[in-house]
Amino acid sequence: MDYSRPIRAAAVQISPVLYSRDGTTEKVLKAIATAAQSGAQLVVFPETFIPYYPYFSFVQPPVLMGKEHLKLYEEAVTVPGAVTDAVSQAARTYSIVVVLGVNERDRGSLYNTQLIFDADGTLLLKRRKITPTYHERMVWGQGDGAGLKVVNSAVGKLGALACWEHYNPLARFALMAQHEQIHCAQFPGSLVGQIFTDQIEVTIRHHALEAGCFVVNATGWLSTEQVAQITSDEKLQKVLSGGCNTAIISPEGNHLCAPITEGEGMAIADLDFSLITKRKRMMDSVGHYSRPELLQLQVNTNEQTVMKPLSQEFHNLVETYPILTSEA
Repeated sequence: MDYSRPIRAAAVQISPVLYSRDGTTEKVLKAIATAAQSGAQLVVFPETFIPYYPYFSFVQPPVLMGKEHLKLYEEAVTVPGAVTDAVSQAARTYSIVVVLGVNERDRGSLYNTQLIFDADGTLLLKRRKITPTYHERMVWGQGDGAGLKVVNSAVGKLGALACWEHYNPLARFALMAQHEQIHCAQFPGSLVGQIFTDQIEVTIRHHALEAGCFVVNATGWLSTEQVAQITSDEKLQKVLSGGCNTAIISPEGNHLCAPITEGEGMAIADLDFSLITKRKRMMDSVGHYSRPELLQLQVNTNEQTVMKPLSQEFHNLVETYPILTSEA
């Protein structure tokens, strides 16, 4: 691709249609169109935005959250399916790269899943959050290293992590080592208050500096009415506020546009790829500033399954040493 021309990116801060996969998907499709009309070539949505982030798990004890959990199962996204078909079509129609967070249903389990669609509608990546955080472990299963990959897209090399995966330095380094140029970050928003907003600020700016890449971060947002839908307890309602920080950060750790910390909106900025070289000339943590003979990361990138056939090596071993299968 031609890196002499800037890439226009959009990060969307948006509220879901609670309890409605179709309603939230419709909002996503409209936002994709709006981003494209603004000239964006990349648009990033919040964590598990379709159908909605499981806020209930933060304010309800496990013994009481069965009903809400089952609702989420019914509205969750199958991959592939109608939702991915619709988003793929929108990406193709507007020639825009789309990074979307969904609650993925894979038969009897739910996962926090990030999807990257290329500008031609191709699904480039489906990855699952490797370790759900705290209350989320009652909702989602775990992902694996197969999703810790950077993909080549119409706007450059993209990597993605969700929320507190950014506090796992080895997960971030796995993407850095693959030379990501644009890091797509997702957080739920409307959670924990100002302290979460502040933590997101530190997290995304640090990664931009350390990786020498752009960070496009999207957080969700809940209205007062939606908070009341989730819990009628006024004390608990207070923890379902703040925590929003939709922003676009340069490789030098600077904001490229005003961040959005309240309400719905879209952060839009042009990414000048020469800034990557400018930063990495000084500090390339996976190049001239690395010491692989001292410190090196090893990653299991195999997809983990509950069943797999015996390897051919095992069969060869049995044929060579049949005593291994004989009875004692």
